[in-house]
Amino acid sequence: MAQPQRVYEAWKGNNRFFFGGRLIFGPDAKSLLFSVALIVVPVVIFCAFVARHLRHQFPAHNAGYAILAVAIVLAIYVLLLLFITAAQDPGIVPRASHPPEEEFQYDNLSLADTPGRLVFPRVKDVMVNGVPVKVKYCETCMIFRPPRCSHCSICNNCVERFDHHCPWVGQCIGKRNYRYFFLFVSSASLLCIYVFAMSALYIKFLMDEDYPTVWKALKHSPASLALLIYCFICLWFVGGLTGFHTYLISTNQTTYENFRYRADGRSNVYDRGCLNNFLEVFYTKVPPSKHRFREPIKEEVQAPPANRGREGEDEMVGARTKVEDDLDIGGDLLKISQRHNYDGIDIEMGGTDRNSRDETISDSKLICKTDAQVPTSEDKVQHPIRGQRSRSWDLVSEGITASVTASEPALSSRREAL
Repeated sequence: MAQPQRVYEAWKGNNRFFFGGRLIFGPDAKSLLFSVALIVVPVVIFCAFVARHLRHQFPAHNAGYAILAVAIVLAIYVLLLLFITAAQDPGIVPRASHPPEEEFQYDNLSLADTPGRLVFPRVKDVMVNGVPVKVKYCETCMIFRPPRCSHCSICNNCVERFDHHCPWVGQCIGKRNYRYFFLFVSSASLLCIYVFAMSALYIKFLMDEDYPTVWKALKHSPASLALLIYCFICLWFVGGLTGFHTYLISTNQTTYENFRYRADGRSNVYDRGCLNNFLEVFYTKVPPSKHRFREPIKEEVQAPPANRGREGEDEMVGARTKVEDDLDIGGDLLKISQRHNYDGIDIEMGGTDRNSRDETISDSKLICKTDAQVPTSEDKVQHPIRGQRSRSWDLVSEGITASVTASEPALSSRREAL
């Protein structure tokens, strides 16, 4: 028996799963290897060419070994935070199998226009801290995005409290991993500062010994020079990110909101004060994932089509049109019968002769058969129409025959008078 398909195997996003759906990465997960190399390689160079020579500079209690241990522990901590940030669900909102039916409505058109069409609002208002906030409908996920949620075009997912998609981490930064992302960036900044400071300290020790000038000391230890330049450049990057996200946390903003709504001048409805904003990021429990990637896929009950109510209206409109057609046909037949009655009165008054009467009757039959297909008393109807319509036609036909029969004595008296 074939095993049921699991959620991660039928995932519609662009994520990559490892270890049977236990780890979820972004589509650009290969960039994570490059980020790891940017951390590991400098630390290895530092331990091999700088920290090793500093072990004996602090002989008391062998404190020099702490320089090497701190570098290794701090590097492992940064790598662990990088892995946690990149390998977990950032807060992906579950997709819907069909649009929310309660949001469908019919537009109001006049009777002369096409009957009402199904329309779907693309934006609606929700209340956040007593202030109305507009949320948009996602065409891909078929949901109204929660507040502060946005659709990542790279991962093809809607992410709660979407901050940005980080190419260095290879994952979206959202509600569930923003804390670890900030700790990773700030820890990487500390690592850069530590390596830079220890490399500069080693150059100073070289200058105090056999290399009195900076140039001679750097020439003796080119690894220290490379580390100083590398850490200085990286510190501008990770240090700048640390400062920027510290500001965002203090004001309870996301990178997406800051870049998009900064020029609008709108008030931030999520700001709860600097202290409460930091507590919200670092001291609130990370919400559980809304997905169970390893569970078998459950068959969803298909919702009824949204236009079923519209079909009922179409049936009512069709029935109403049929009744109106019947009334129109009956009215036309009544006009025809009245026209024949008027012809009979004209004959009695001496207005027409027998030939013109016969021509009028023939024309009337032709009109009835051509326009409305009304059987007369002289025709034999082989396929009578169902219901009341056939009986009304018979009555009209009988009225036409009666008018013709009533006009015969008037014709005879006219001829005797002549």
